[in-house]
Amino acid sequence: MPEARPPLPPFNLETATAKVLAAEDAWNSRDPIRVSLAYTENSVWRNRDSFVVGRDAIVQLLTDKWERELDYVLRKSLWAFGDDRIAVRFQYESHDHDGQWYRSYGNELWEFDGLGLMRRREASINDVAITEAERRYFGPRPDHQRGPGNDIPLQ
Repeated sequence: MPEARPPLPPFNLETATAKVLAAEDAWNSRDPIRVSLAYTENSVWRNRDSFVVGRDAIVQLLTDKWERELDYVLRKSLWAFGDDRIAVRFQYESHDHDGQWYRSYGNELWEFDGLGLMRRREASINDVAITEAERRYFGPRPDHQRGPGNDIPLQ
């Protein structure tokens, strides 16, 4: 039986925020296996134009992603939540092999099972070219910016 991934549904503001920050921390590790363990064995994803099912496919998608998106740094923001669902806004910055920086803006819809594993993830993402001087994310989120009310800017 899979191990539980607290916080568990049903979510409230505190636990939904904690779930979002835990996901942000995992993704900022850029470790595809670590990230995949937060999802059910048969989790279904839509990520941009890719549709994947299962942890092995998630690991491959993330491995390919972080081979293209270098120096990736992510910020997630709780948008809304229900008993077993969370909606997230996010931004991340990365650069390609030619040195072009991008800020990627997106929204995710998450659905969890009773063990707190994500069984469904739908992500819509748009990329905007930026200069290195326009970057605003340089590493993990500082402790003073964690928790409810620490939103990410729209632009």
